Amino acid sequence: MKKVKVSASTEYNILIGKGLLSQVGKEVKKRISPCKAAVITDSKVDTLFSATVSQSLLDEGFSLCKFVFPRGEGSKHIGTLSEILEFLAENEMTRQDCIIALGGGVVGDMAGFAAAVYQRGIRFIQVPTTFLAAVDSSVGGKTAIDLKAGKNMAGAFYQPHLVLCDTNTLLTLPKDVFADGVAETLKYGVIGDKALFSKVENLTFTQELEEIIETCVTMKRDIIMRDEFDYGERQLLNLGHTLGHSIEKLSRFSISHGHAVAIGLSLIANAAESRGIGEAGMTECIRKALSRNGLPVDTEYTAEQIAQGTLMDKKRRGDAISFVFPEKIGRCRIEKISVEEVEQLVAEAMKSR
Repeated sequence: MKKVKVSASTEYNILIGKGLLSQVGKEVKKRISPCKAAVITDSKVDTLFSATVSQSLLDEGFSLCKFVFPRGEGSKHIGTLSEILEFLAENEMTRQDCIIALGGGVVGDMAGFAAAVYQRGIRFIQVPTTFLAAVDSSVGGKTAIDLKAGKNMAGAFYQPHLVLCDTNTLLTLPKDVFADGVAETLKYGVIGDKALFSKVENLTFTQELEEIIETCVTMKRDIIMRDEFDYGERQLLNLGHTLGHSIEKLSRFSISHGHAVAIGLSLIANAAESRGIGEAGMTECIRKALSRNGLPVDTEYTAEQIAQGTLMDKKRRGDAISFVFPEKIGRCRIEKISVEEVEQLVAEAMKSR
């Protein structure tokens, strides 16, 4: 088992290993005295893993209640959040109790945001069951819901008390869902780890998932500990996301987050190379790595459509939006682009080389 310690506004451990679902109760009990635990999950994960996690909690003296919502990004809205909060109140949850977020990124975001605002903050534990959630979204304390205007437009920074990643759950994932996490893993490689990028590019990483997850969350941990609330360096973690989020929303979320990030990563690399920021050949290297892992690199949406979708991005400050540009595999930089220039940037990004 791997362990990564995070020292942010809340100190917590990230545990990574095989068979950890059956250890959830034992690990939670080391940190939280037996209390009422609300398991929040989606309709797919519930059928796969809820019984194991619930039994492990009951065995350690926790009492349980469970909230299940329909799987998918379409549930990540204020209506579901309201239902979760009412459920917590109906079950007389208090600040001495805890929430178990069992699932992928949508579950983690919904449960985490509910934990942040219910009675002004209740403890919660992340139990990621997708590769994307394991390498990225379960760590760092960003929680959010989507609004009609855009993705993740309402949320809170709220750190979990523990992250438990059972790598056995990743073996159940369909290829396209697993690929969502690969997109985020390649992102980490482009940001600051050429060796990681090479492993994923060459498809030599699937036999060492614990090590790959540890590498990604350690990188994220280090950035978060320097910039927990996203004022500067943490924005590097948004590589590919500004354009990706716009594409995701344009598709009405029929394009998954990881697939949209893959397209965004490909596009912003092309823009960086076009502007002389990125070294020659970098874009082709990134596109090949994405394609070899079954990820898309192009989109049918226009530059105007994508640019319009970025205007509600959370990284917008006044009349400028912060974009992350790769300089080479393993190094990126942040630059502010005026709102008026964004469409031109996207047009450059979409030009074939």
